[in-house]
Amino acid sequence: MNRRRCVRVAITVVCALSVLTSPALLNQAYASPASPASPMSPASPASPAAPSDPPVAPRPFDRSLPPGADGKSPAADDSKLQAVRRKIDGLYGRATSATDAYNLAEERADNQSAELVRLASEIVNGQVRIDRLKSQAGAAARAQYRAGGLPPEAQLMLTDDPQLFLDGAGRVERGQKATRDLLGRMTEAQDDLTAYTKKAGAEWTKLEASRVKQAEAKKEIQRQIKAAKKIEAGLEKEERDRLLMLEQEDAAKAQAAWLSSGALKDINGEASAQGKKAIEYAMAQVGKPYVWGAEGPSSFDCSGLTSEAWSAAGTVIPRTSQEQWRLLPRVPLAQMRPGDLVIYHDDASHVGMYVGDGSIVHAPRPGRHVTLTGAGSMVILGVVRPDK
Repeated sequence: MNRRRCVRVAITVVCALSVLTSPALLNQAYASPASPASPMSPASPASPAAPSDPPVAPRPFDRSLPPGADGKSPAADDSKLQAVRRKIDGLYGRATSATDAYNLAEERADNQSAELVRLASEIVNGQVRIDRLKSQAGAAARAQYRAGGLPPEAQLMLTDDPQLFLDGAGRVERGQKATRDLLGRMTEAQDDLTAYTKKAGAEWTKLEASRVKQAEAKKEIQRQIKAAKKIEAGLEKEERDRLLMLEQEDAAKAQAAWLSSGALKDINGEASAQGKKAIEYAMAQVGKPYVWGAEGPSSFDCSGLTSEAWSAAGTVIPRTSQEQWRLLPRVPLAQMRPGDLVIYHDDASHVGMYVGDGSIVHAPRPGRHVTLTGAGSMVILGVVRPDK
């Protein structure tokens, strides 16, 4: 009996210790350190949580907890999230650069395809011309055959009539010139055909190289976006919300610094008629998702938005932000007006449209939507004007 009693006592002690060290009671202890009824006090017995309602550890961003209740301070959480954000931004930045490379390769492939079509047409026309010249040469050969197979010069030497000789000499000279011209045109047509064929081969090689670059850029884009999304997917909802808030806070700080520098002081230009149409189009896309390589109507990348907006206004501009920066007329920042395109980053990998009051409309990056933000929220490379 004594042995059984000892076993029952041991089991009771174990259960009591389990209850006293449960997470729910420990959290209660940290949440109410001044509570007179300590969980270790025998005067305040506690019952374990029901199996269907297990204790839940507090979220990292549960601000209802006092600082340090979860073992981490808010500043430490933000510092950790900022490091995550830098990694995500780096991945999306590389994806954006690869997107621009993809768009540029696509544009070049389209141009090379159009050039190939033009060259193919020239080759066909050249072959038709050669066939026509050969037909003319064949007609001349048949005429000579009907004349007994003697060349005109030999027939001329056999005549005794001076007038006929003189008339024949003129015809012979004209015939020789016609023959030389015919042979010259045939040679020229053949040379053109050879040149067109050679150029078409070179354009085909370029086209294939552009397609390879497109495929490589596409793989790189997908790899970077996948890695970034994987990191974001590993965050709790509260962390993702806080991450977005930190992005907005940093953008607001950068915009405030830009404005305080006096950058906006002299900017007071008015949009042109075309610029107003471009702005109207771009603003109508606010809320639509960023998708790499997209140019509407349901999604856009940054340069897809600006190129389509200006196309809607009646002006065709380059498809990519890098080509927009390279080919469109540049204007000083102080002369910027609504409708102008603001190019960002050293590699010109991002673009937004200035809409006035220090703001741009743009498609930020994968995972975000077309939105308004401060023109100075990112590092400005320069400004270009499509309708200058």
